[in-house]
Amino acid sequence: MTIQINAGFDSGNIRVVGTEGDRIDLEIVKDHLSDFYQWFHFRVAGAEGRTLTFRIVNAGSAAYAFGWPGYKARWSTDREAWRLAPETSYAEGVLSFTHAIEDDLIWFAYFAPYSMERHHDLVSRIALKPGVTLRQLGTTLDGQPLDCLTMGSGSKQVWLYARQHPGETMAEWWMEGALEKLTDPDDATAQALRAKATIHVVPNMNPDGSRRGHLRTNAAGINLNREWHAPTLEKSPEVLCVRNAMDETGVDFAMDVHGDEAIPANFLAGFEGIPSWTDALGEKFYDYARRLAAATPEFQLDLGYEKSAPGQANLSMSTNQLAERFGAVSMTLEMPFKDHQVNADAEYGWSPVRCKALAHACLETLAGMIDEI
Repeated sequence: MTIQINAGFDSGNIRVVGTEGDRIDLEIVKDHLSDFYQWFHFRVAGAEGRTLTFRIVNAGSAAYAFGWPGYKARWSTDREAWRLAPETSYAEGVLSFTHAIEDDLIWFAYFAPYSMERHHDLVSRIALKPGVTLRQLGTTLDGQPLDCLTMGSGSKQVWLYARQHPGETMAEWWMEGALEKLTDPDDATAQALRAKATIHVVPNMNPDGSRRGHLRTNAAGINLNREWHAPTLEKSPEVLCVRNAMDETGVDFAMDVHGDEAIPANFLAGFEGIPSWTDALGEKFYDYARRLAAATPEFQLDLGYEKSAPGQANLSMSTNQLAERFGAVSMTLEMPFKDHQVNADAEYGWSPVRCKALAHACLETLAGMIDEI
């Protein structure tokens, strides 16, 4: 039977450039109107009983090629459980993974995908929960809705938003966990947080890039997390709609949820270097990070990004912009494409289940200090 490889579906990305026996050479397609690429997601049919080696031959020119060493591809037969492909390697600009295929159909991806269909299921399910309001903030360049779910009655204004970079699918798995906890009628922590805060949740900031199979950009090839200083309807309506909504409510606490290609850990990045930095505001961010590290082994404080020097923060990035614009306790949560090495899982690596568990810990930490924000 002829092997068939296909990526013609929601979030799919790959093209075949050559085959030789049991070796298949592939390329990742660049984001539309952009040079960014690294996300891949494809299915293989007709290979049952064969052991195939897949070679992504343009991996060396990917956006974050320095993240490939130590990385392992994900595979699934049911699109629910995504396991590590242990025979993944990177050498001389080529990412390779070999797999003994036991079924008619198998799927491979950079990380466990989060489809737009699952997104709509999530939004619909949560919007039906008591006390939840759905607001469509606007539409994307491809005409997709940009949804915000709001809950709670407290005075503190909390904004949670994810997937500015669509290939960072762990961010929406985190959102699924956060929304489930926030709307659980038996969760005392969620009830307490909703009593003290009004919580606005944008589960997916970049529907177009998500559907198109992009790594980092929207339908216009724009990196949304470099648009927060001056978003436009022509290039970045997603940011403009969300920032306008934030201007209406104000922001006391904000978390922007992402994934990192290279660092094998969960960590936070703050807003050091903004013009209006104060040690008092910064200490609230550091206190949150310390409390989160104490609350769960799925978070750590040792690995992360370098801090910006005084006055050197990039205000086109949302975390810096919101801290400067609103005096918010603002932060970026980064999760790994690899694994959280201090609490590693040899079979699944960093996974959707663990993303959701980390979301629970983040909300519990916020609930414990919401009065101080």
